[in-house]
Parts: sequence; C-alpha cells; structure tokens
Amino acid sequence: MKNVSTKFFVIMLALVVSFVAACSSDSTTDEPSSDNESPSLGGDLNIGVVSDPVSLDPHGANETVANTINATIYDRLVYMDQNSEIQPGLAESLEQIEDTVWEAKIREGVTFHDGSELNAEVVKLSLDRVRDPEVAAPVAFLFGMVTDVRVVDDYTVHIETEFPFAPLPAHLAHTAGSIISPQLIEQSYEDLANGENPFTAANEQPSGTGYFKFESQQPGNSVTLSKNEDYWHEEKAKVDTVTFKVIPESLTRIAELETGEIDINFTVSPSDVSRVESNPDTFIEQVNSTRMVYLGFNTEVEPFNDVNVRRALHMAVDKNALVEGILDGVGIPADTPIAPGVYGYSEGVDSIEHDIEQAKELLAEAGYPDGLDVTLLTDDERERQDLAVALQSQLAEIGVNVSIDTYEFGTYIERAGLGQMEIFLGSWGTVTIDADYGLYAVFHSDNIGPPGNRSRIANEELDQLLDAARQETDPETRIELYAQVQNKLAEESPYTYLYFPDNISAVRSDVEGFWQYPSGYFFLRDVTLDR
Repeated sequence: MKNVSTKFFVIMLALVVSFVAACSSDSTTDEPSSDNESPSLGGDLNIGVVSDPVSLDPHGANETVANTINATIYDRLVYMDQNSEIQPGLAESLEQIEDTVWEAKIREGVTFHDGSELNAEVVKLSLDRVRDPEVAAPVAFLFGMVTDVRVVDDYTVHIETEFPFAPLPAHLAHTAGSIISPQLIEQSYEDLANGENPFTAANEQPSGTGYFKFESQQPGNSVTLSKNEDYWHEEKAKVDTVTFKVIPESLTRIAELETGEIDINFTVSPSDVSRVESNPDTFIEQVNSTRMVYLGFNTEVEPFNDVNVRRALHMAVDKNALVEGILDGVGIPADTPIAPGVYGYSEGVDSIEHDIEQAKELLAEAGYPDGLDVTLLTDDERERQDLAVALQSQLAEIGVNVSIDTYEFGTYIERAGLGQMEIFLGSWGTVTIDADYGLYAVFHSDNIGPPGNRSRIANEELDQLLDAARQETDPETRIELYAQVQNKLAEESPYTYLYFPDNISAVRSDVEGFWQYPSGYFFLRDVTLDR
C-alpha cells in the first residue's frame, strides 16, 4: 500500500503551491501556441462526436462531449495545461492565504460574449449557483467543501472551505468551475422561480468568456461555435469556427474523417486504429486515460442489494480477455477505480480475482444456485455494444442470463442517474487527477444519482473514510486512507471495474496543435488547419 507513484507528489505540489501570473499580455506559460501571422490561421474545424451534449450549461452536465464544448465557451479561474499543471485563467493569481481560505485575484477588462463584464461579484454568482441546492447542479459535489465565497473588493474573491482542501484548484479547473454570464444566471433563477429548468437559458444561448462563442445548435445534428475576436488572452482561437457534428456510428465517423467531412473523430474504437494509421491523410492521437469503464450494480434493487451476488458477477468477469477482445490491448485491466498516475492510486490494495467456481458458490449462497436473469442498461455506442455482448457471454458461464437494454446516450445517462436499471455499463474519468474526484463523487452516499453515485451505494464506513481522506492534509496519511477506501470497495463491490482504455482520437494530417486531457476531453484554442 505504500508503493505510491512519484507522479502523485508532483501533481499534488502543482495543486497546493500558489501561483502568481502576469496579465494575459505577459502570459508565456500556456500550451503551445501558433504564430498569429501564420498563413494557416482561419478555416472551419469539424469534429465528429457520438452524441449531443447533455447541456451547454457547464453546471448542468458532467459528460465528455458537454465538457469538451463547454470548456471552449466558458473560462474558469484556473485550468490544467497539457502537463496537468494548474495555470492562471480568469484569476491572475490563486493563493491559499489560510488553511481554509483561498484568495483569487480576478482579471480586469474581461467581457462575456453577451457584453457583460467580469468582476468579483460575477465570480461569486457563478460559484454560489453551482453549489445552490435549488439549482441541483449535477456537478455541485465538486464544491461541497466550500462554505462561502466572499467579495473582498471589485476584483478579489475569498473562497472559504469547511476544512483544508488541497485539490481545490483542480476542482476550480473543472468545467463545473466555469464562470457564467450574470445575465444567464439571472435568467436561470427566473426560470427556476417559474418552475422551469434552470439550465434552459444557457442551453439556448450560452455565454461565457471563452475563446469560442456559441453560434447555433441543431439538436441531434450539430453545435457550431465561432472564434471570439474579443477574447481576453493574447492567444486567441486559430480557426474561424468549430462544428461538433453528432455522428453516433463509429464507422460513419471514420468514413467522414477519410473523406474530409470531419477533421477530428472523437472517439475511435480500438478496432479502427489500424485503418486510420494505414491512411496517409489521417493519424491517431492517443493518451493514457484516467477513465474507468465499469459494470455497475444498482445496490437498491434485488438481487444486487446482496453483496454476494455483486461479488459473484465481479468474479465471473475476465478483464484481461475484455482488454484484448474489446480494446485490442489498448488499455489496462482495472482492479481499482483509480488509474495509475492519479493521486491516491496505490499498488497492493485488495482486488477481486477472476474465479468462476467461487462465483458460482457465492451465487448459491445468495439463493441462486441455478443462476438468474438480469437486464443490462447501456448506450448505443459501438464499443459499449461490443462490451455488453462480451459480458453477456462471460456471465452466462455462471448461469446469469443477460438481456441488453440499449438507449441513445441522453436517455441512457438519465435512466442511470435515476436508478432505472438493475446492472449497467458506465465510465468515470478522474478529471482532476486526484482520488477525491474518482472516489467521493462515485461512492459517497451524498452523491447518489446524477452527481455520480449511480450504484446508489450507501455505506456508513465508506462515507467516513471518504470524508476523512478529503479532509486530511498529510499526503502519506491521505494515500493510506484512499487505500482503505479501495479495500472497502473491493469488499462491497458496487462496481466491477473493467479497464482503463486509452483515449483515442483520429485526426486528419493537416490538423496541428490538437491534444487531449487524460480525462478524455481536449483543448482546441491552438488548433490550426494547414490548408
């Protein structure tokens, strides 16, 4: 349990060390940028995605397509660069001035796409809104430790936390920390008062301070953004527009990439990698992932309220076979919910081994000696369908007969959040590169439902360990607490962790400056088209 990756401490240092950066005109530490005089500037970038974004309100969604789009429309106080290090955004500096107080100095002269001006009061409005129980943002858990956001002066904010919380900058860098136009916030509260959805206003006309601004959306078809010519940063978007085209079928996305109808295919099935690499006009962009793919159990419904049934199904799954068969070896089996490279990962924690005979014995002890029938909820993406069929075959070995219930992604994610399933396929990326996000959001009882705890597990001992870990200030003790959390999860088995797939996108050869975060979504400001 003490064999901990040294990268954890590098990342942790980046999170807890305060930074002071000059105004945008002096910023030289951002991601690689292009020469503004380059003839390759301009053009229309087209990206193929699997589904519509769940919401264009960054407080209203927490899935990869929405996060990718929203990260370009809205800015945060800080953001993570390509090395997962915290960099200044709308905050010129972010400093921990007391154990439970962070001071943000807000950038002056920044305007939203709708003309509103950025100041400390606007920052407070956004951070208060995402935490407001009446708004019920599915990402509110990211700021559950924040007790108050105080305006000190026109461009200074103090963020107060219930306890010392070192990963706060990483949480603020998440799209949940996006700063939204005060006009949108006002409209969202009016809508809420009228019994309407508080995220509707931003869905119809999102307004942030980002390097792209909203142009149009055709539900089921596309979202189009255009370059923000008034962007506050010296490095503006390099292309004129970006259109996210909804193309659910992976082979259709590949075909459109090959013909040039899209420039980036997000994401690519491992089985299609060789096809992309064999084409001189396309290449693969691949990074290690912090995204865990899992088989989840609804612990509130029979028979999955019985830990023996959950453990039995877990033991029946051959993860190595899944990595080879579904991912073509492009990924690693998951024995814990935390990927190597995430702060909180430890080698040597308990895991559930593949054991068909033991799985059958556990089912018999639970009262199912002849097996059982179950329905598996999943979405219609090709890799998920292949995974569902593979699991159907593996679970049949212990007498578990699986029916596959498939929905388009939006309906699937809604049903999973509401607990309208018995077992289900899902994934969760530790976006902040800190175990608090990968464990607290997914397994604490406070987050049952859309925020992340879709297994609906409620375990007092687990809650206590998760609470203690996020409040602990000593890094070694914190690592040990997360090891205990992972051991408790192995005991309870609310999820069968399957694998950590590499993030794979396919890109046309004339696209430059594109890169992905380990969590899956990517950075588009510096993308150029060499045409």
